[in-house]
Amino acid sequence: MNVLRSALYRSIRRTHGPVRLTGPRPCPPLKFAHSRPFSDERVATAFSEDLKQKPKASTPLRRTASASLPIRSNPTPTRSPIQPVLTFATAERYIPTRLRSHLPPHSQKLHDAWWVPRWGKDGEVFVFPNGSFVCWGTTEEEARQFTKQVLAPCEVGSLREAETESLEFVSDPSEKTRIQGDLIILGRVSPLQDPASAPALQPPDPALDTATLLARYAFSQALSRSAALAVLEESLEDYLSSVAQLPHALEKTGEPGLSREALIKKLGALLKFRQGLNLNRENFSDIPDLYWAEPELEGFFKAMSKALEVKMRTNAVNEKITYATEVQSILRQLLTESTAHRMELVIIALIAVEVVIALIRDGPELWHMVFGQPQESRPETNVT
Repeated sequence: MNVLRSALYRSIRRTHGPVRLTGPRPCPPLKFAHSRPFSDERVATAFSEDLKQKPKASTPLRRTASASLPIRSNPTPTRSPIQPVLTFATAERYIPTRLRSHLPPHSQKLHDAWWVPRWGKDGEVFVFPNGSFVCWGTTEEEARQFTKQVLAPCEVGSLREAETESLEFVSDPSEKTRIQGDLIILGRVSPLQDPASAPALQPPDPALDTATLLARYAFSQALSRSAALAVLEESLEDYLSSVAQLPHALEKTGEPGLSREALIKKLGALLKFRQGLNLNRENFSDIPDLYWAEPELEGFFKAMSKALEVKMRTNAVNEKITYATEVQSILRQLLTESTAHRMELVIIALIAVEVVIALIRDGPELWHMVFGQPQESRPETNVT
């Protein structure tokens, strides 16, 4: 190694003259094109932007909205303008007998719903007995007018605030009927397997093409089920919020922090909720009977249900119901313990009262029996 270093030194000296060997020279700082110095402020800003939470989607379909951009951004001559699909849940249920008398003319029963062929300017409505309805091609104002004029007298358990779901649809005979992102495409459909599935009467002036009527019905039934599930979710959230402080109160004080009457009301609220869930025809898991004979309609129904995450939301509701049931059992146990404690106090008080009465009544006799009868002084008598 030293030999090589000496040879290299002699070569450089012959070429460049004497060279002073010093320590290693510091390397100049590297400069890159288009580079800027970093600052703590910019780094902190970048991290803060990354930590900002994205706004939550208003509905599950909003997360897949980008899938509909090719359809929205490329109009074709055969494609209709984009129109709204509005879903409203306004009550726990509708009374069928009243509903029949308040619906507009030419309305007819279509499987599990009532079909209104024309409402507003160019729209139609499907009314389901679970307290929800779906409007195709109507404005929001027309939908609210339908609620006030038709459904308000038929509601049972009206909601303070209606649950809503908003989508859009287009009609295009050159496309296949499907849901793409948050857009419903009404196009070609296969012939019905069972002709009896079609409506019994053809209305004189329907707002939309009757060729895709049952496809719209299948999409509407899934939307209606999702809206009814949203009502249950909201009710359950309200109940769980009302008992949210119960575990903290039990942890800190050992008492529920609620009066007996309040506890009984909480039990009644949960029983009412479970009754409405179990007795409701919409169990959110079964496939309606119509789709057993119509595989294509079943595909439309399942596709919309999957897009709305009905199964996953149903599982989440069941888990919350399980927790609510545990809360109910705790409340019942607290009531039982409170009642038993009161009964014990009452029994102790009654025993104490009975002992006092016995002492008052039989006290002297008991005293004589224990300590003996004192000798009484007899008067002296003169004997004559």
